[in-house]
Amino acid sequence: MSKPLNLNWAELLKSGQRIFIGSHAAVPIALLDDLIAHGRQLHDIEIVQLLTLSDNPWAGPDQQHRFKVNTFFIGGDTIRQAVAEGRADYTPCFMSDIPHLFSDDILPLDAAVIMVSPADQYGYHSFGVSVDVVAAAAKAAKVVIAQVNPQMPITFGQAFIHQDQIDHLIECEHPLPELPAAEPDNEVSERIGQYIALLVEDGATIQLGVGRICNAVLHYLSNHKDLGVHSDMITDGIMELMLKGVITNRRKTFHPGKAVTSFCVGSRKLYDFVHQNPHIGFYPSEYVNSPTNIARNDRMMAINSAIEVDLTGQVVADSIGHQFYSGIGGQVDFSRGASMSAGGKPIIALPSTTEDGQVSRIVPHIREGAGVVTTRGHVHYVVTEFGVASLRGKSIRERALELIRVAHPKFRHQLLQKVREHYWVPHYQQQTPVDVPELGTIGFKALRIAGESFDLRPLNPSDERRLQEFFYSHTKETLQLRYNAVPTQMSREKSCNLVSVDQSKDLALCIVKQKGSAVQIKAVGRYYLIEASNSCEVAFVTREKYQGKGVAKRLLDEMIHIARLRGLSRMYAYVRADNQPMLNVFERAGFIRLPADEPGEVSLKLELTSG
Repeated sequence: MSKPLNLNWAELLKSGQRIFIGSHAAVPIALLDDLIAHGRQLHDIEIVQLLTLSDNPWAGPDQQHRFKVNTFFIGGDTIRQAVAEGRADYTPCFMSDIPHLFSDDILPLDAAVIMVSPADQYGYHSFGVSVDVVAAAAKAAKVVIAQVNPQMPITFGQAFIHQDQIDHLIECEHPLPELPAAEPDNEVSERIGQYIALLVEDGATIQLGVGRICNAVLHYLSNHKDLGVHSDMITDGIMELMLKGVITNRRKTFHPGKAVTSFCVGSRKLYDFVHQNPHIGFYPSEYVNSPTNIARNDRMMAINSAIEVDLTGQVVADSIGHQFYSGIGGQVDFSRGASMSAGGKPIIALPSTTEDGQVSRIVPHIREGAGVVTTRGHVHYVVTEFGVASLRGKSIRERALELIRVAHPKFRHQLLQKVREHYWVPHYQQQTPVDVPELGTIGFKALRIAGESFDLRPLNPSDERRLQEFFYSHTKETLQLRYNAVPTQMSREKSCNLVSVDQSKDLALCIVKQKGSAVQIKAVGRYYLIEASNSCEVAFVTREKYQGKGVAKRLLDEMIHIARLRGLSRMYAYVRADNQPMLNVFERAGFIRLPADEPGEVSLKLELTSG
């Protein structure tokens, strides 16, 4: 508890009033401790707040007849327990809209109890580390009571209030509460961070919060160049990337050269870093979280977390069943803004299971009592430790298959069975996605072929429509050379069978060209296991534009490599005698011709145990 100030709270407040208290690391702890100690004659005070880095003693059971908390974000055990027991209220609201609740008198404020820096020579105090909704509350409240803390950093932007706008100033110095950085302490967080970093381009502008996953993302962004920041919050991880020169804000298209935020939480080093730092602008939430303003940043990357995601893409982020756990915060604001940004990507990141591994967080339907924070129309990407599910422009069928692919393998079959009950995927879809561990920890390989960038990855059930489009892109000549006939139809069912592969036995790989959520298959290669002889039969087909450029060679090299890792003895191929380009690819890879079994066809073999 802070040193008592012995204020006459009976003159400052009245029973039954609604007051706002400062947010995050700018919670006026000294004033609130004094209010608890010396405001015993007050009753039924409604405290409106966001997350506060405090023990929140005003929300304890012993204070329930004096204070009733109404929070926009549930943080900390004391507040969470008070909400669960009905002693406190949770009001869900977009961060961008909270200030309007004050200004439009939907939640009129009798007082705002806040913390500011000492005034400058012109009489202006800084809101310091939390401008967010504090600025709006101070403007709308009938009475403003401010703790002047010499340890509060002075921040720039729209971060000032003049002393004439404050009714009562009380100086009390104490350290700001700190939030230690959560280290990425397990492989799951590391893998998710790695996947998200792959989605972020050089020159992109990022938004993200706190926690192990966000810190892992920042770690894997260390080799990026000229990143920008437009985020409702900044942390020690952001500071470190600014100090390393990774975040320069040079290529931002909105507030170029400046990191834009509304509050910061972290270490004393961070608070010292933002103090009088002209390269960081602190602005109110209605400005920072405005989807329109967010969208003014090209390549806006909005990275947010979730409690669970259903197979249609609905995101639950503030509740576990009937238990409210956190809040809406800025997730929807930034997801919407990033989706409107040129080249922007709204990303939801979560582990595939609960910490004990017993419950899937990719679910067939959200659990009873849980609420959707971010709709299925807002999200472009969902990332788990098993990969990236791309949802933009996907049908319910494709979304379900994409999300099953990034679910934990032990839950995939169960999820597929559940969605089949509702006909979200067809009756003929039987095979659940299977990983190809030989492709490495991230499950695909980035390639550079003939000056272009591609990804080599497994075919999976959600590629059904892409494979169909790939088939219909071929000329009659290509079909004749590949299939020794000219098939005229590739039904969805046939395409489904071709992409639904047990990759632990057979192998089906593709090389794709990907730009954001737009993906096009450029080549497909597969082998079929012949268990009796511990061998396989291989074949591939390439889109005409990319024939002769090394795409087929790269695909074949990877299949040979995987076959060797799996301990297969040999690989066979059967090629039309007049398909000289394909024969060249095989023979350059070390295949030798065998005596022909069929006229017009060349048989080839590669001994995998040698070479």
